[in-house]
Amino acid sequence: MRFILASLLTAFFAIALGTFLPWWSIAISAFVVAVVLPLKPGISFLAGFLGIFVGWTAIAIVRDATNDGILSHKIAAILPLGGSSLALILLSGFIGALVGGFAALAGSMLLRLRTGDNV
Repeated sequence: MRFILASLLTAFFAIALGTFLPWWSIAISAFVVAVVLPLKPGISFLAGFLGIFVGWTAIAIVRDATNDGILSHKIAAILPLGGSSLALILLSGFIGALVGGFAALAGSMLLRLRTGDNV
């Protein structure tokens, strides 16, 4: 239950912060959620990863739909993705998810260090 809550809160705060702050604010949201909702480090990584992946992929799909996929198709043609807009959206979500996952892992490990729990 806390895993799902942590994933949803991470996605929500990442989208909210991403509206006003630079892209790396996703790391702040994942880190804070991992500190506030303590989970085991591996589960915390997965919650941050999943939350950011879902959030960034949803944002990318919405923004791609607003311009009929023109920009994503051109960027996908430059990169070795075969011109696939979907591959670009998933790659973007994966890269953001790695940032979110490692930020959540750092938050979880900091919390464990602070409480002295070495499990």
